[in-house]
Formats: sequence, structure tokens, C-alpha cells
Amino acid sequence: MKTGIPLIVAGTTMFIFGLMLFYLINPEENKNLEIIKNMGTFVGLTGMGVTLAGILLYLLSKNEQPIKENYDV
Repeated sequence: MKTGIPLIVAGTTMFIFGLMLFYLINPEENKNLEIIKNMGTFVGLTGMGVTLAGILLYLLSKNEQPIKENYDV
């Protein structure tokens, strides 16, 4: 199995989890909830990077067809 696809899935999951942490938590004078919301920002941004790395690994590991040149005329 190619290494890019699990990274894409993991990065997308991290990004969605980070969005949920950032938008669903409403810290009202609670320092612990504010720290968790900031962790959601970090997880979301890291997920974007992991997804990009997975896409690049997937594109780099594609097997290209060899160029067949026919010089017989």
C-alpha cells in the first residue's frame, strides 16, 4: 500500500479534530479551556501539513510509464 494515503487520512482527521476543538469550545474565564482551544489550533495546522505531506508522497511515489520511443521509420 502506498504511504501517502494513510498520511492523507490521518492529516484530514487531525484537521477536522482541530476545527472541532477550536470552534466548539467557548472559554469563558477558564484558562484550561483556553489552552485546549489553542491546542485545537495547533492540531488543525499540523493536520494541514500532514495532509500536504501525504499528497506529495502520493504524487512522488506514482509509477510513471516508461517513454517508448520508436525510431523505426
